[in-house]
Amino acid sequence: MKKALIVWLSLFLVVALAAPAVLAAGDGSLDRVKKAGKLVIGIDDAYPPMEFRDENNELIGFDIDLAREIGRRLGVEVEWVPTEWSGVILALNSGKFDIILSAMSITEERAKQVDFSPPYIDMGQVVVTTTNSKINTLDDLKGKVIGTQLGSTSAEAARTIPGVRQILEYPKFTEVFLDLAIGRIDAGVVDLLVANYYANSRPNVFRVACEVVPEPIGIAYRKQDDDLQAAIDAILIDLINEGFIDKLSEKWLAPAE
Repeated sequence: MKKALIVWLSLFLVVALAAPAVLAAGDGSLDRVKKAGKLVIGIDDAYPPMEFRDENNELIGFDIDLAREIGRRLGVEVEWVPTEWSGVILALNSGKFDIILSAMSITEERAKQVDFSPPYIDMGQVVVTTTNSKINTLDDLKGKVIGTQLGSTSAEAARTIPGVRQILEYPKFTEVFLDLAIGRIDAGVVDLLVANYYANSRPNVFRVACEVVPEPIGIAYRKQDDDLQAAIDAILIDLINEGFIDKLSEKWLAPAE
């Protein structure tokens, strides 16, 4: 995790230098949220350890704790709207919720449609497989069937791997691991944080084989919501400087040994 945070820090400094570009206020988006008394957030609710449901069907995870603290500091309640990931940006821009706070990878393509906060953690796209698999490198995936999540940057990363026989795209990452466990696919391409979670939870079944590409993650906003973004970004930077993000990392993101 220390290595990931070092990578994150360098990315944060680059984005933070551009922060003044989003500090324009007066568009009413922050007032809208405060008048409503709640911050409505789009999420994928089957994405452990970032956001998922416990045995009581309650939402838990890194981003859930982060969102609650942001809401507390804004002085509003937090409400989550589970959404299919392939349509989450469209749903944000159509007004279904105020922000996306759900381990969204920051990419150039997405930045054409939404604005992003400074990255609050770094994660990469990795190949995950079973403990008895002989897959250890990207070359080992030649002629193999791999699974990933529809509409995700994991799917984009999977398509860059040469020689793969077939890529199966699932609505949820949980389905990737279900099919991997029963041998329906040879490997999955998923986010590092998700891969570590499953490798830690079921170390006799899953392991991380190799990295495909590194990626930072951030909060996504509608491009017109400048004052809401400025307020949340300021809170996020405070949480980073205060060590709150580090504490969440220790709680939720322990890497697989």
